[in-house]
Amino acid sequence: MQVVVNAAMSADGKLSSREREQIAISGPRDFDRVDALRADSDAVMVGVGTVLADDPSLTVDSERRRAERQARGDPADPARVVADSKLRTPPDAGVLSGAAETVLLAGADAPAERATRLETAGATVVRTGAEQTDLSAGLDALEDRGFDQVMVEGGGELIYSLFAAALVDRLSVYVGSLVIGGRDAPTLADGDGFRSDFPELRLDGVDQVDDGVLLEYTVE
Repeated sequence: MQVVVNAAMSADGKLSSREREQIAISGPRDFDRVDALRADSDAVMVGVGTVLADDPSLTVDSERRRAERQARGDPADPARVVADSKLRTPPDAGVLSGAAETVLLAGADAPAERATRLETAGATVVRTGAEQTDLSAGLDALEDRGFDQVMVEGGGELIYSLFAAALVDRLSVYVGSLVIGGRDAPTLADGDGFRSDFPELRLDGVDQVDDGVLLEYTVE
């Protein structure tokens, strides 16, 4: 399975403001690139913090790409995956709307009543780990469901956890031409941070897109 992390950050490495407000960091060409990457993926994955802050639907915008997916025998939209150890996803969240499959990766200790409520809303709950979701086991479960490529769209805690578990294969970062600032604003990789054994990247491409720069990496 390929795990592709895609993110847009400011020139100072922030994903959003300190209030976790969504900011338009990139422009139309990059939005289209992200939509194409979604369409090429079997699943789009986010952390529950992103669901609570932004309420994304994680669907493909282009009708042409949706039709192309269906023509090759895939659903119009990729599956939505949420790393949600405590099952905090609201039953009316955008990731549970529409016909696309939604998988919640929960900890084994997540409350059963929340699981029942979310399953009633259409989600599939996969329990891995104890208090926290075991991301490696969760991705194995997705691979068992036939997923070959998972696109990760954030947030910083999930991205850090995937890097810490050596689960990321590729990283695409759009760097926008703005400064957000704030010591409490989320960054590309939050969490505890690395003290040694830093993940090493190989730079594969640098392209100007809109008013920013797209950096493409392979994780060594």
